[in-house]
Amino acid sequence: MTGLYIHVPYCRSKCRYCDFYSAACPGEVPDAYVDAVCREIGRFYADGALPRPDTLYFGGGTPSLLQPGQLARMVRAAAPVPGAEITLEANPDTVSPKALAGWLRAGANRLSLGVQSARDDSLARLGRRHTAQQSRAALRMARDAGFSNISGDAMLALPGYTAGELRETLALLSDGGCTHISAYLLKLEPGTAFGRRPPAGLPDDDAAADFYLAAVEQLAALGYAQYEISNFARPGFESRHNLIYWNCDDYVGIGPAAHGCLAGRRFSTPEDTAAFLAAPAVYTPQGSCAAEDLIMLRLRLAQGLSLAALHARYGVEFSERQLHFCRRLAQNGLAEFCGDTLRLTPRGMLVQNSILCELL
Repeated sequence: MTGLYIHVPYCRSKCRYCDFYSAACPGEVPDAYVDAVCREIGRFYADGALPRPDTLYFGGGTPSLLQPGQLARMVRAAAPVPGAEITLEANPDTVSPKALAGWLRAGANRLSLGVQSARDDSLARLGRRHTAQQSRAALRMARDAGFSNISGDAMLALPGYTAGELRETLALLSDGGCTHISAYLLKLEPGTAFGRRPPAGLPDDDAAADFYLAAVEQLAALGYAQYEISNFARPGFESRHNLIYWNCDDYVGIGPAAHGCLAGRRFSTPEDTAAFLAAPAVYTPQGSCAAEDLIMLRLRLAQGLSLAALHARYGVEFSERQLHFCRRLAQNGLAEFCGDTLRLTPRGMLVQNSILCELL
């Protein structure tokens, strides 16, 4: 499996928690940006230099600011394999029946909606431009347009968060026809508005952990199986694109601030939209993927880490100390360990960083 990620770095406004690279865009995405993306696709894929992508993901930013014709141009340039998963991230306030029908005709077959919460006061605090009613309408319009693979985002442990808000948000997504839900804890990132001035009323770490575990339990009851720390899906609707990342497979990243990895070598593009528009992009080496990367990424997955696969790929075997630590994790309910495969439980996933520090 190989993937292609295209960053669309334009937003109407910046959310207070967001640390993704973006630029102000009061109107439509400039055609010059689409030209630049197509130029870079040609550099990677010309003359069969790489196999055509199995997945195509438009992230941002706000990719739903793209006009259907612009999206179609980039999909045609990428020429993904038949049956490829093609995801478009969308904000609920940018969705309309006409746009949805156009994106579907352009090739998008998976929609990822940034819903976040079912309560308008929380959305306003986050700096989101939409309301809960707009989220419900966007989900309904997406189904009516013909999207059968819809992902929705839910942000947990917001300021003043309650069990009621959690239930309402998951119900909004489930009742709205989402086949996939990403549920993740609010994180205060340096350089963001929330990072500079944390909002009042944030749950403490123990309360945030309880909200996460409650989300895992409620989503399971609603028919969504957890397959990654923050991702839940109905059978067959796991994100094929994101699984490429977590399995350390090859992917190309195009656009300012985009990252990629080919043949075990990581690279990135500078955070500079003007430079990306002006000339062929510079791809800066970011080191090589190693056994530690596979361990870290596979332990995000409910399938866990196969020690046999780790040895086959990198020639690495766990020491007796590491094996003992795996057994201790299992004894304390943080993991399941059969001697070969290490799987973190939801409680273990909450403290994955601490587990990795000890394990590595």
